[in-house]
Amino acid sequence: MNNIIKPEPTIIFIFGGSGDLANRKLIPALYNLWLDGNMPDKFRVVGLGRTKFTDDEYIREVNKGVNDYSRQKGSKDTWLKFTENVHYLVSDVFDDKSYKAMGKMITKAEKDFGAHPNVIFNLAIAPGLMDDVVTKLGESGICKDPECTRLVIEKPFGHDLESAVALNTLLKKYFDESQIYRIDHYLGKDAVQNILVFRFANLLFEPIWNNNYIEHVQITVSESIGVGDRGGYYDKSGALRDMIQNHVLQLLSFVAMEPPVSFESDEIRNRKVDVLRAMRRFKKEDIPMNAVRGQYSEGWAKGEKAKGYIEEVGKKTQTETFAAVKFHIDNWRWRGVPFYVRSGKRMPEKASVITIQFKSAPHQVFPEATATRVKPNRITINISPDTGIKIRFQSKRPGLDMMLNPVEMKFNYSETYTDKQPEAYETLLHDVMTADSTLFMRSDEVEAAWALLMPIITHWEDNLAYDFPNYAAGSSGPKPADALIAQDGFHWIS
Repeated sequence: MNNIIKPEPTIIFIFGGSGDLANRKLIPALYNLWLDGNMPDKFRVVGLGRTKFTDDEYIREVNKGVNDYSRQKGSKDTWLKFTENVHYLVSDVFDDKSYKAMGKMITKAEKDFGAHPNVIFNLAIAPGLMDDVVTKLGESGICKDPECTRLVIEKPFGHDLESAVALNTLLKKYFDESQIYRIDHYLGKDAVQNILVFRFANLLFEPIWNNNYIEHVQITVSESIGVGDRGGYYDKSGALRDMIQNHVLQLLSFVAMEPPVSFESDEIRNRKVDVLRAMRRFKKEDIPMNAVRGQYSEGWAKGEKAKGYIEEVGKKTQTETFAAVKFHIDNWRWRGVPFYVRSGKRMPEKASVITIQFKSAPHQVFPEATATRVKPNRITINISPDTGIKIRFQSKRPGLDMMLNPVEMKFNYSETYTDKQPEAYETLLHDVMTADSTLFMRSDEVEAAWALLMPIITHWEDNLAYDFPNYAAGSSGPKPADALIAQDGFHWIS
């Protein structure tokens, strides 16, 4: 039975409509939703930008993105049918005339649709433009109906706690929290949502999901590529801000949250905020023992010579391309269980992996000769690129003697399901159209994440990293990251 909600008539304005995000993600996602029958019966997509495209020129431009990045190509006829609803508006985000033109397009859509449409403003723009666009939208009067007007804000959401609070304050001046959708594409991945199903729909796991049985948790989000042409943006950010503040802490929250009473959006988000608020705050003197930074030098990646970060951005800089942090959650469920997270560029492979390491069995009853082969149980949740779950347990090897051997039980999405997984943006944009905010960050969640990391950010800004660069491209990160986890008797699991 298909329980997918069909969105009401909708008009979507994409600020930055001629930019990279619209080309690679947004238009392909909307096209795939349409091919699968999950777009509204009546809709319009309007790209906004300063480039002087006509509608036809814009459609030809975004068609390149669909050809390069869409999981489905469709046919020439399906593309022509879809793009009957795609338009372009030459606009200047600082000019009131552009917002009046949008208002006229909304009025025309209402007349053509025979119903007032839901209106979505997707701000796929540079962070420096955010304040101006939010203010112009708020003062224009075209967003005054909170029931049908929604604002999609791409990360980064602020550069630090102060700027995040300032942006939230500005948003609340003009918009209700229910209108604001702060998007983190990681939360649109099926494998991330499956963490909730794995935990709360299976009695097998939830009773042992606590400090009585779990020894520690690891989360790795690694990339094999360098910064490439994103050096200008990345050098103002770094691994801690770019990945750990949002993606990694989101994964951690899903793993650590308490069981929700229901699947209502605010109930899920309340439980995630509870995790962030329960996480132990860092004292300045404890940071060197709990947080490690790194920057890659020249090396070899996938058999090819790779430049160092300094060579890519063209200057010496203190920006970290790797960060590892040990967190503690001070509540009854997780007291005493360390959460080790790491994220970096130019590592051996692109991967997003969560590892739940269980404690050893309290008493060894098998022959002493087998003891060296006994390994603790482990659950590995692969978010990408190979999506699935592995459970490690002990088994007896065939034979007359009692020899134990660790084996794995595996679930793989691509092997189990024949349907292609939707891209994350398909899920998230459909949720925006149907007003489902479950997978989007609330203002208090964003601010709690920034508040947790600010002591580390401040400490690193106040203390130079004299050993940069400190890991070679293609390696697993700096040696101090190994020491971070080794001091507790553990090692990173690849």
